Amino acid sequence: MPNTTDRFPQVAVNALPHLTTEQMIEVDRAMIEDYGIVLLQMMENAGRGLARLAATRFLGNSLRGKNVVALAGRGGNGGGALVAARRLHCWGANVSVLLTKPSGAFEGVPAHQLSIVQQLGIPVDDKSLPGREVDVILDGVIGYSLRGNPRGRAADLIRWSNQQPAPTLALDTPSGIDAASGGVSDTSILAAATFTLALPKSGLFSAAGSRHVGELYLGDISVPPSLYAAMGLTIPPSLFAESDIVRLV
Repeated sequence: MPNTTDRFPQVAVNALPHLTTEQMIEVDRAMIEDYGIVLLQMMENAGRGLARLAATRFLGNSLRGKNVVALAGRGGNGGGALVAARRLHCWGANVSVLLTKPSGAFEGVPAHQLSIVQQLGIPVDDKSLPGREVDVILDGVIGYSLRGNPRGRAADLIRWSNQQPAPTLALDTPSGIDAASGGVSDTSILAAATFTLALPKSGLFSAAGSRHVGELYLGDISVPPSLYAAMGLTIPPSLFAESDIVRLV
């Protein structure tokens, strides 16, 4: 596994606020309603960052012949994983997508992202599991909207991921972890690294949740500092000045 963590600036995790579920919801609302930064834009930023981190941290930026599997649910995390799948495909990796639901169950922006993936001819499957060797797995099964234990196909994908020798890179929070409380579901992703968005989520630092996070990275999805200020949150003004991905230490 290539170790290229030194390519990303390091930021002390204690220098940043940790968001609760209510604050995450408010950030999403304000981005769209107050600033006109729509979900499609945020999802593109999230997926691009996830793809870049996967390529740099786990694939050594050498994507030809590398096998990537993206796990995608119907929500925003699934949409971000689909963006990352598209990017990695275009950069030369062999990418396949495993869905938690049939493609007809996807709606809105995630459905739009899935349609692009399908137009590109990237293999998409909502029933079986891959039998070939995998170099990295992208976890976009469930985001901060988790309610109860993962079930059905979502739980099957999480269990499959945890059984693979390949590293799993989780988007925003490992699937099965409560992003606010850090509670761990019976079926939860064991990530080698987590690419959380905007600001770290409070649940990533609980005693139970932190064991599933792995290395922690933070990605810029273009949240204006003035939005945080209106919520009473203070962040370093130069947080993403060097890179739109930083390593939290």
